Amino acid sequence: MLRKQHRFFRSVLIASDGSLILFASVLAYFIRFDWLAPRFPVRDDPTFASHSVPILLATPLMLGALLSSGLYKARRDQRFYYEAMAIVKAVLIGLTLTVAATTLLRNTLYDGRNLSALQFGVYGITACSLLLCWRFSFRTALRYIRSRGWNLRHVAIIGSGRLGQVVAHTLMRNSWTGIKPRFFISHHPTTTRKKNAGLPVAGGLNDLERVMESTDMSGVLIALPARMAAELPSLLLRLAKFPVDVRIVPDMNPKHLPLNMAVSELDGMPILSIRESPLTGWGHVSKRTLDLVGSTVSLALFAIPMAVIAVLIRMSGPGPVIFRQDRMSLNGQRFKLFKFRTMKHFDAEAQALLDTGRGTDAWTKANDDRVTRIGKFLRRTSLDELPQLFNVLLGEMSLVGPRPERPELIQRFREDWRGYMLRQNVKAGMTGWAQINGLRGNTSLKKRLQYDLFYIRNWSLMFDLRILGMTIFRGFVHPNAH
Repeated sequence: MLRKQHRFFRSVLIASDGSLILFASVLAYFIRFDWLAPRFPVRDDPTFASHSVPILLATPLMLGALLSSGLYKARRDQRFYYEAMAIVKAVLIGLTLTVAATTLLRNTLYDGRNLSALQFGVYGITACSLLLCWRFSFRTALRYIRSRGWNLRHVAIIGSGRLGQVVAHTLMRNSWTGIKPRFFISHHPTTTRKKNAGLPVAGGLNDLERVMESTDMSGVLIALPARMAAELPSLLLRLAKFPVDVRIVPDMNPKHLPLNMAVSELDGMPILSIRESPLTGWGHVSKRTLDLVGSTVSLALFAIPMAVIAVLIRMSGPGPVIFRQDRMSLNGQRFKLFKFRTMKHFDAEAQALLDTGRGTDAWTKANDDRVTRIGKFLRRTSLDELPQLFNVLLGEMSLVGPRPERPELIQRFREDWRGYMLRQNVKAGMTGWAQINGLRGNTSLKKRLQYDLFYIRNWSLMFDLRILGMTIFRGFVHPNAH
């Protein structure tokens, strides 16, 4: 729920910033040629069409500069001063890009006329002022909301010593962040302590899995004493089984922090971001836009084939046309995956799980007699997965991402494969980097995990488009699709 709220606020910021930049470009024209014209006269008769800052050019350039400055990433633990400096920097970059672009396109946009340098200066000052006022007001409103107990992000603190107490007091003192510590997990294996720094102690390190399984936390702050630094790798390995954000508060001077981690600071307290989803800010918006457009267009293109397939499945025997199965996606959230039924009865996969005696693997094999005649064709061509376009439209899946797995498989794999839960940092996808490289069905899980993690670490919108293009040629028909 909290992550959905974060995505909503990022969308609000992007839409609002774009509107303010557009308004600033319009306002710059009237300030320059109406209010300042008596003191700084112009030779010709300027009109809005001939002398305004090009809105359709300036707005995306300025938004791109804001994006590159990291202003759409969730940073609750950053003071407004740093955000204001980032805004000023982004506006200067955006203004420079706008001046360069309008100069290059001068003959096309303005018939060779030069725009007023004063006008561009007014545009930059206006855009910067509006963005600063808006972001400050937005933060003030969020502070009020969080003071009322809304939009809070509950975290656990691992480490009940001096550093853990500093973390708890710092978070409670800076309640504007919306990060609220709920309880401690002691850095000792076991503990009889019930309270620490005004917060309950849920147990020791031996109780970590039990506590994490029984509570709904958004993140974990690790605040181990320096003498326990050697315990950190094993602790991170244990936390990798849970889809939560993990951050470290090092018991050391900030200048000694490693350089390959994302570092933030809250009231002088350094924090290292060990694991966060790559799809934040503009990345989330662009990927969701691609999913909405792609799924809508695909449903329109495949509407008639899907209707024909539905009729053929209905004629193939009893059972529903659509098969529904529990799967897991972003942050471990469960959803019902939609597929065309390809087996002779609707609970064939559930029966197969019972027959194995393991309740886990039940991949179909070549010439599986449970699969109907139409089902064999649908599986070979991957057309049985077309209903997943509705999962994408509903926001439960993405067009591109790691394949969704069943909850019972994830429970087993996360114990056996280090880093497996990192797949849960993005939405599951209909196609993915592993699938187009031939890793489908009963293939090497280790290889699939390597390809999935490569996709997550190197995600970009162009990477998604590349995978979608490759899917057309090698993502539908595959020898392992039985």
